[in-house]
Amino acid sequence: MGNRINNLLNIKDNILSIYFTAGYPGLGDTVEVIEELVDNGVDLLEIGVPFSDPVADGPTIQHSNTVAIENGMTVKLLFEQLKDIRKSVDIPLIMMSSLNPIVQYGFENFCKKCKEIDVDGLIIPDLPVEEYIDNYKVIVEENGLRNIILVTPASTDERIRLVDENTDGFIYMVSSSSTTGENKNFTSDFESFAGRLKSMNLKNPLITGFGIKDKNSFNQVCQFSKGGIIGSAFVKAIGETQDIKSNIEKFMNQFN
Repeated sequence: MGNRINNLLNIKDNILSIYFTAGYPGLGDTVEVIEELVDNGVDLLEIGVPFSDPVADGPTIQHSNTVAIENGMTVKLLFEQLKDIRKSVDIPLIMMSSLNPIVQYGFENFCKKCKEIDVDGLIIPDLPVEEYIDNYKVIVEENGLRNIILVTPASTDERIRLVDENTDGFIYMVSSSSTTGENKNFTSDFESFAGRLKSMNLKNPLITGFGIKDKNSFNQVCQFSKGGIIGSAFVKAIGETQDIKSNIEKFMNQFN
């Protein structure tokens, strides 16, 4: 069997990916959040490793990171919580983390642990592609993981081609140059960026993130890419009441 990310990309369009912060709202909620999302039809999951200074995140995800750390979430505990996840979940799982917590844990150890619990990929937004190629690519590939790299409207064509050559999954297309969760409609800028990427005939498909908050904005990005990633809007939704199950059902209902 190939990597689950590649398998999904081969068989599906309009891929709904959701990001959540592990250990939020409660320390023990990680597995329940994953299983509820799978039950409600999510295609792909990004499990956020909380960090005190997340790079591109807006206030909602920053807040969830702070709460998760205060709750006591660590990389070690997260791996412990996920050790049996493949008994109940078979969709692709991606670990999303700043570089710092991974390096503190040990980059190679982190990748080995991902392989052990059968995680499919990594997203490390603050790891430049050049540094990835020089220092980390061999380790990631040895462990059968896909490293998903972000490109933005500010990325040069040269850099985008470098990303495309050095990844084998999807490219994370950032819809705009702002932080996550900013509540605005997609503009002609996004469409021209999508057009620019399309004209480059990249080998990897694109999935769009940043600013997607509901069914309507998800449908918009799916016209130009293989799918969309929702982060802030979902993180906000699961903290709305004490009942995580009903929060998730309510949020996911719009997509079903």
